[in-house]
Amino acid sequence: MTPHDDAAPAAPRPASSDPSSRLRVAVLGAAGRMGSTVCAAVEAAPDLELVARLDAGDEVSAATLGGADVAVDFTVPGATEANVHALIDAGVHAVVGTTGWTDESRGRVADHLARAAEEGRPGLGVLIAPNFGLSAVLAMTFAAKAARYFESAEVIELHHPDKVDAPSGTARHTAAAIAAARADAGLAPAPDATESGWEARGADVDGVRVHAVRLRGLVAHEEILFGNAGEQLVIRQDSFDRVSFMPGVLLGVREVGARPGLTVGLENVLDLA
Repeated sequence: MTPHDDAAPAAPRPASSDPSSRLRVAVLGAAGRMGSTVCAAVEAAPDLELVARLDAGDEVSAATLGGADVAVDFTVPGATEANVHALIDAGVHAVVGTTGWTDESRGRVADHLARAAEEGRPGLGVLIAPNFGLSAVLAMTFAAKAARYFESAEVIELHHPDKVDAPSGTARHTAAAIAAARADAGLAPAPDATESGWEARGADVDGVRVHAVRLRGLVAHEEILFGNAGEQLVIRQDSFDRVSFMPGVLLGVREVGARPGLTVGLENVLDLA
């Protein structure tokens, strides 16, 4: 999916306060596992209307989005940033569950939103969430609160083998929040005497080790491990079916229009941050 550069920028469509008016939703990546589940959830919601299904090879523009107020992106890391820029150009709020984002790519989106506001199109919102599962968001929030109290912290994420990126966006987000909490508390780096075989120690995310498992039969799971001398805390979250993500996705769809600019993490929509 690529942006349509020839189209004139459109004004954002704020979410209606009229309870009788249904919010119009487009889904990008509609033929995928998550995308098809989102389509079904939108169609089942009495206050939402599915107006467009786009997939690989489809242009993302005002002409193809069916008059959508909000678009949900569950595509692939290589396409999602271009999709979001196209949605901003089309004046459509974006709710993004695709992973693979970096500080740089998120910064470009924030800059694009700021330019749109300066050009007379204020009010556009983009929500990028590493995970829409309520249990996962709560696990990440609890982990950030616990991090300052433990000498050691590591993250294990477990997913199905069809997942294309590792570590997962959820695990990276969790580790970054743990690292920030440790830094705020003035903690020293976690103890680790490893001298060789660093490849077995997982990815380093801001000083927190993250391990990725890919196994048939899994969907999406995360363990956050904390340790002190003589004690251990384990926070475990399991998503057994993709329908578990739908309450969070639909919450994002309903709330993004009231949150201009870039919001990262569903915990900020839930006011858990």
